[in-house]
Formats: sequence, structure tokens, C-alpha cells
Amino acid sequence: MDDFMAAAVPDAADDLAFIPLGGTGEIGMNLNVYRCDGRLLAIDCGIGFGGPENPEIEVMVPDPTWLAERRDRLDALVITHAHEDHVGAVAYLWPQLRCPIYAGPFVSAVLRRKLGEAGLLGEAKITTIPLGGRIKLGPFDLEFLRVAHSVPEAQAVAIRTRHGLVVHTGDWKLDPDPLIGGPTDEAAFARLGEEGVLAMVCDSTNALVEGHSGSEAEVRRNLAAIIRGLKGRVAVTCFATNVARVESIARAAEAAGRQVSLFGRSLRNAEAAARECGYLTGLEPFVPEEEAGYIPDDSLLIICTGSQGEPRSALAKIAADTHPAIALGEGDTVIFSSRMIPGNERGILLVQDQLARRGCQVMTADDHMVHVSGHPARDELRRLYQLVKPKYAVPVHGEWRHLSEHAALAKSLQTVPVLVEDGDVLRLSPGRPEVVEGVPTGRLAVDNGRLLPVSGGVLAARKRMLFNGVVMASLAVDSGGRVVGQPQVSAPGLFDGETPESAQLAADLARAVGELPSALKREDDALREAARSVLRKAVGRRLRKRPNVEVHLLRI
Repeated sequence: MDDFMAAAVPDAADDLAFIPLGGTGEIGMNLNVYRCDGRLLAIDCGIGFGGPENPEIEVMVPDPTWLAERRDRLDALVITHAHEDHVGAVAYLWPQLRCPIYAGPFVSAVLRRKLGEAGLLGEAKITTIPLGGRIKLGPFDLEFLRVAHSVPEAQAVAIRTRHGLVVHTGDWKLDPDPLIGGPTDEAAFARLGEEGVLAMVCDSTNALVEGHSGSEAEVRRNLAAIIRGLKGRVAVTCFATNVARVESIARAAEAAGRQVSLFGRSLRNAEAAARECGYLTGLEPFVPEEEAGYIPDDSLLIICTGSQGEPRSALAKIAADTHPAIALGEGDTVIFSSRMIPGNERGILLVQDQLARRGCQVMTADDHMVHVSGHPARDELRRLYQLVKPKYAVPVHGEWRHLSEHAALAKSLQTVPVLVEDGDVLRLSPGRPEVVEGVPTGRLAVDNGRLLPVSGGVLAARKRMLFNGVVMASLAVDSGGRVVGQPQVSAPGLFDGETPESAQLAADLARAVGELPSALKREDDALREAARSVLRKAVGRRLRKRPNVEVHLLRI
């Protein structure tokens, strides 16, 4: 009976609860669920990157199994803004959720292109909510609030329920001059504070950073001054959906007498979405990628994807000198107008090193004012808490040290903090907030359209092969199990081609099979497993590795 009751807690029908399924405790993969009176509301659905600890994985998404099993109670998926860590997983996970999607105009424009590429645009229903709009979905009364961020039209969500009001901030900052879109609507947050806020679920990314995050307008001024003084070809990399930054770069280029070309599909998609929503109207059409190479060096600036060192990005190809349309070298400059997302350091530094080897000058936010964060530093967090005055604070979106620092800050501002991890069911009401249960969570790797468990057999085998190599053997035996001819053994990643080591492994295999008991040699499965064991031990003796071993057995 106790087990039954415990299992029933996450589906309780008379409470208000917050359930993070991804993004709490690590950056990226935001997938948040609110439960009210048995109904569910999902907010955001993003991707994350594999990082150095998962070199066999490029992109990850949160495992939606728990939510998908309850999709009959899922009223909607709401997207707060168009960054990949908030919207990038929708096309991968929507087929399991199959719920209505609600988003602002720019997010909707970006999402339609993503769903179109996935062949889902005709199936998934996207409802565009006007900026600052309000809509009721089941027991959830949602009001959208304008916030400044490094993407157009980011919005926080005020969630009114019969149990109380929750403010879900999404990503935000206080920027008096964000260039595209208005500043954060502080008056609206103050109005909510007067109404009475039960809890605020709030961005923690810069909770360790004192002061203020800085203004996009300051970056525009600095980029204009820097680009004006450069010679040769100039490349600037930034996040594709940072439309204000793209506009700043393009205006700086035009002021310096340079034509602008976009390199990278995500940048072109973001540009199309931005122009569809009325942004970038004052800029000339960008030069097509295939024509950029014909423009004189001092008259060209390219904006390219790859600020996070992504292996297949435009900048990674340029750095490796494998891009079909453009090359950079001595006398050229590359500006990283972005920050390093934790986990991407190795890839970014590799690209920067490759560019430097080619003779490029590399400029970053470490030594030039070419980037400001889109997330609130501690002064901005203090200001929002003073406006909203929530009874409880739930830090999200950050690693554990960010969450705990955010919690300490909230406590100093007379708000009671509650720390949660992915899978925690935080009951907000009735009663004092507490984690009442846990639900299963996990991560899935995107593998050429497939979704594979990060800890599952396929990726575990891939990781083992990455570090321990693979041995492949072909072995022919007669009906009695006697070896016919010479076994063939190859070990890519361990030995190069036809080497004495491979020949020795083949000889070891033939000799060991010949010494096996006759009864075992007549059973294919037993013989195959014995051959694997022989090869694994032989490689272990020579290289101290335990490779994946595959044996192809032919009985003739």
C-alpha cells in the first residue's frame, strides 16, 4: 500500500507543483513542468551539448518519457524564447508529446522552420501569442511579460492558479537599451509583486557575477570602433538568434565600407525569422555565401556560426580550411562575440588555435568589449526580487554552485529559497513547499535523427570503442571446428592496417581455436565467444586495453 501511495504522489489532483525534467543543475536542456489539479503545463524544451565528458555525443535532449506517458493531461507546451537550450528539442520530442505549442511571434517563426525541416509542420499546432498577451489553458491562467535578453521577444510567464501565482522568469536581464525590443517590463513585475507572488522560478546563470550584466548598446559602440580599424577579411561569430548583435555587426560593417555575408544555416534561418517579424529592416540584403569569396578582402565581413566550437559549424570548417566558399589567413581577423558555454571550452579553444595557426588575429570577450551576457548579474537579481517580492524562490538554469549562490541571495532578500534537482516534484501548495517525490529523468543523445539513451548500450559501446578501440576478426572453420585457412584480424584505432601485430593476433586466434575442446568447437555461439575472449586477452596483454571485439564466424 505504501508503494502505491508513493507512486500516486506525482499525479496528485489537488495541488500545485513544479517538476524540472531538464536544465536544473546543469546548463541547457530546459524542460519544466507545472502540475495543477492533475493537469500539466510544460515550459521550454531545449537541447544541450555532449561536452568533453561525452565526446561521442554532439547534441542531447531531455528524456520526455514521464511526460509523454501523461500527455493526455498535458494542456500545452509554452516556449519563452528562441534560444536552442529552450526551443531546440521541440522538433525531436514533439512526436512523443503531441500537444499544442504556444509562443511569441519570433519564437513561432523560428520554430516553424525547425518543424518544417523535421517534416512536422503540418502536424504540430503552433499558436502565436502576442507580446504581453494572456491566455487560459485548463487550470493555468498565463500572462506573458516582456523581458530583455540576447534574443528578440523573450518573455517571462506569470502563472495564475487557484493555489497562487507563480512567476517563471525564463532567461532575462535588465538592459536599459537592448536595441531590438523594449527593456524588461519592470512595472509589470511590480504589479505582480503587489498582487502577491507565491513563488518565483528564476534564472541563476550569472548568480556568481557581481554588478550588472552590461548593455547591448555598449557592445554595438565597441564593435563599430573595432571593425572600423581592421584590415583584411573580418569574421564575427555569435549566437544565431542574437538579432540585435547581428544588426550591430552588420551596421558596423556598413559604416566601415564592408559588405556582409552570413555563413551557416541557423544564421540564415534566424535572419529570415527576424525579417518576417519586422526586424533588420534598415539593413541591405546580405551577400549570398557562395559570392562572398569574390569580394575584396578589405570590403568583406562575414557573420558565421560556430561560436561554441561546434565541429560542423561554418567557423570550424573555415578554421580547418575545409569550407568550400571562403578562406581566412594572414592579415584577417576573427571576433568571438559570445561567451563560452560551460562544457564547450575544448572545442572553442581548438578552433581559436587553428585560426591563430593560419595567421588570423583572434579577438574575444576576454580582451575586448565585444559581448555582454543575456542573463542577470547579482544587482539585477536583487532588483527583480525587490519588485516581485515572492514568498518562495526556486533557482533554476545553472550548475549547482549557481543555484546555491542564487538561493543565498534570495534568502538575504527575505525570500525563502527551495533548491531542486531534475526529477524532483516540488509541491508549492498547499502547505509549505517541499519535495514530495521524484520522477524518472534522463538524457537522450541525438544520433542522426535517432534518440538514444546516453547511458544505453549503443553509446556505451561507442564510448568504449573511442577509448579502447575495436577488433574485427573473420574466422572460417569446418564442421568439426578446425580452422580453414588463415583468420583475418583488423584493429582500427589500435594498429595501423596490415601490421605484424595484426598478423600475430590472427596466429594467436588460430592456435587458441585449435586447442579448444571438440564439443565446444561444434557450437557456433560458444566458439564465437571463445574467439572474442582470446582476442580481448591478446590485445590486453599488448596494449592494456579492453576493446570491443566482433567475430564473424563462417562454418564450411
